Amino acid sequence: MPHLMGDFQISDRLMRYSDFIPRFYNLCRSYGFAAGKIMPSRAFCSDESQGFPIILITKHFGTFPFNHGRVGGIVATGRHGPHAHHGQDLAIIQASHVGYDPEADRFGAYRRLQTENCVQGPACGKIQGVLDWYRKEYAFARENIAFSHLNGNDVVIVDNQLLDPDREAGLFLHLASLIDMAPETRPEPLTIFSTSKAFSVNRAFKSRLPVETWQGGVREPIGDALTADLFHFKRPISKAPEGRDQLELNLSYSMPQIVTAGHPELVAAQTNTQMEFDRAYRTVIKESGYQDKNLAFISGINIDISPREGQAFPLTKFVPWAAYIQTREGKSVILEQKKLFIDLSAQSVDNENQIDLEDAIRRMKKRPELKIEP
Repeated sequence: MPHLMGDFQISDRLMRYSDFIPRFYNLCRSYGFAAGKIMPSRAFCSDESQGFPIILITKHFGTFPFNHGRVGGIVATGRHGPHAHHGQDLAIIQASHVGYDPEADRFGAYRRLQTENCVQGPACGKIQGVLDWYRKEYAFARENIAFSHLNGNDVVIVDNQLLDPDREAGLFLHLASLIDMAPETRPEPLTIFSTSKAFSVNRAFKSRLPVETWQGGVREPIGDALTADLFHFKRPISKAPEGRDQLELNLSYSMPQIVTAGHPELVAAQTNTQMEFDRAYRTVIKESGYQDKNLAFISGINIDISPREGQAFPLTKFVPWAAYIQTREGKSVILEQKKLFIDLSAQSVDNENQIDLEDAIRRMKKRPELKIEP
């Protein structure tokens, strides 16, 4: 799936969560969903940074949302049935999340005020953990593939580990794109070193590089020139549905594009959201409990903007990707990103049915004590 991420727009699709949730609620209402009868559900990661969106869902839908999520923003599709029994009309919000540090203009980092020194760390530890192995493999290849000029030849020097086709896991090069080799023939090295080999450089690849790359006779690591089209990864991953490797399975198809991106965590969250909408949509339309009911399923990215001292919650923004909406009358539609953003933006940010959480808590505290006797 090399082109999976191509149509996902970020910069002109951002929406404050305080605007997104009432707009999504009003979008549901425009399809005939009944006020006070909508059971929302969220498929978010378990991080505390996702709490503010949950509070807003509670405020505008009038009830605490059902939990449809697994760590990393994976949809727990086995919970469709129970969710369907909890409301007359149903709404599901799925979102992977990524942190953003506005001071450094950097995605992936998130400041946690509850830590001792308000340290910055990964916003989604699950995504960070999955990326770690792939990043290390890519970093090794960036440093251990090099250009040089040897004995009158412009060469690519490749570490022996990266030339081993029998490895069970690792970064595997598309050698024919890097070195001069005839199709279906074993490349012959020009020079054999103790831990690497030198090959004549592929002419088409050479034309992508500056002329000074081959001057001076020193080894110049490939670095950023190791682009996503030059390699792929191989690693044993469990394909059990919603198993421990579901997030990694979602990302694995696009991992070369992710590790070479300027903001890998953002691209990873984006990729997972796209994969999860496609995967969960196919289970939603088959779920018997959702048949003949109003249902809205929307996916996107939660961008957690690092809070500053004295700020209770992050300023979370939502980037919608796609939505599936069906009505009890049998109509259904998939809203692609552009159309979805237009339809959401057309809705009011005012919600006449929203509840006052402080007032609701105050009223509960004033109610007479109810004794429970076993």
